[in-house]
Amino acid sequence: MNEAEIRKIVENTVSALKTKKEMTLSLAERLCDAVLCEARRIGVKAVVCISDGAGNPRLVKSMDDAYIASYDVAVGKAYTVVALKMSTKKLSALAQPGQSLYGIQFTNGGKIVIFGGGEPLLGENGRIIGGLGVSGGTEEQDTALSAFGARYFETQM
Repeated sequence: MNEAEIRKIVENTVSALKTKKEMTLSLAERLCDAVLCEARRIGVKAVVCISDGAGNPRLVKSMDDAYIASYDVAVGKAYTVVALKMSTKKLSALAQPGQSLYGIQFTNGGKIVIFGGGEPLLGENGRIIGGLGVSGGTEEQDTALSAFGARYFETQM
């Protein structure tokens, strides 16, 4: 991450609204840029999707040379966390054979993703205003990047 990228993120964050009532494009851009900077830092060519509170994509950015398949996966993760009101990491445990949500990935037209890399984004009073989906690395890397994004959103925006 270079100085110009850091400066841009800090300036955008400082100018952000104090309250988060809805997922605006500006809010999505600031969060996405922070996650992409972190992805560069750890060496992951990621696709990042920020959805609104209905699970519809507000912004998707793909790093150069990211996997083509990561686009749909990132969008699916951003949808999943809003639709089911939990991280995809938590859902992963519940969707294993013998668990209460086994087979859920076959519902909702196949849009449900059951492995880590997605986090719900909370606004005022803990209401979900959007979702974050990251794809491109290992499940552990995607989970770490989405957790980074959720923390960034909560503390910096």
